[in-house]
Amino acid sequence: MTDVDDRAPIEPPTERSVGEPGGPRWLRGPWGTPEVWRRGRVLAGVTALLALLLAVPVLVPNGLGRAGSLFETVLPWVGLAVPVSAAAAGLRRSASAGLAVLLLAAVWAGSFGRLYLPSGPDVEPNLTVVTHNVGAANGDPEATVREVLGAAPDLVALQEVTWEANASYDRVLGAELEHSGRWGTVGLWSRYPITDSRSLDLGLGWNRAMRAEVAGPDGGIAVYVVHLASVRVHGTGFDTALRDRGIAALADAVAEEPLERVVVMGDLNGSTDDRAMAPLTSRLAAVRGTGGDGLGLTWPAGFPLVRIDHILVRGVTPTETWSLPRTDSDHLPIAARLRV
Repeated sequence: MTDVDDRAPIEPPTERSVGEPGGPRWLRGPWGTPEVWRRGRVLAGVTALLALLLAVPVLVPNGLGRAGSLFETVLPWVGLAVPVSAAAAGLRRSASAGLAVLLLAAVWAGSFGRLYLPSGPDVEPNLTVVTHNVGAANGDPEATVREVLGAAPDLVALQEVTWEANASYDRVLGAELEHSGRWGTVGLWSRYPITDSRSLDLGLGWNRAMRAEVAGPDGGIAVYVVHLASVRVHGTGFDTALRDRGIAALADAVAEEPLERVVVMGDLNGSTDDRAMAPLTSRLAAVRGTGGDGLGLTWPAGFPLVRIDHILVRGVTPTETWSLPRTDSDHLPIAARLRV
């Protein structure tokens, strides 16, 4: 008689569902179930789209109301979507949205994180410059320039200098910086001799720019002090036409500048992230972020939203830049140390 094995037959192993005990370790638990990847797909899509536009902002067209320029002007603030989207992804328990948030955070860090890292070259600066839109309605011009002098500058560029306040600016700045030039509402005060100074026509219909030649520590430096036209946001979009014409005229002047070393300072009424600035930024380097000063936002002074005040250079090495304390203006002053 043959013995019969009454034990249950051994079943072949079956594939476990994603998230069940014994599945791949990285997919175990509630975040590994198919449901959490299906949830929040709209949130994930919107967040991923923001990451794409942050990485390639030129995808936002400029044809309709200069939307592209407006988006690029506020580009750093896209980073606020990271904590908001992260909170929403957590509430929705959405793995796909969480992954999109990580992507957005990585793109923002790649775009702007470098501005917070010390990056100045290991060279000794020999020129300190400051630019400040002092504001036409400034009620205390002397206190304003005393704040500016706290940076121990060699060059000071001011914009919105009124006839009424000019004497005050000249008296306080002149005590430290004996050489000066002024055209219209912009002026330059210098520790070094100014060998040439003239008005610069940017097609604005009034004088808000100048070009000066300064006999600096190691030779001549072309210094431009500029206040470009203001921009407006209204029903038809972002109005930048007059400013953009000024950018083109300034870029042409810089392109024709015979001196190798160039410093452009002033209120450009735009971010260097704005594609409209390309004629300038293709010829000049912004000192923004040098030394890890971060975004360096300058306007409005009470709660800065955008950096529209700039120092741009050619043939000059920036080693450090920073914002000065608030004055009686709606702009913050900015300073930079340079090796010329």
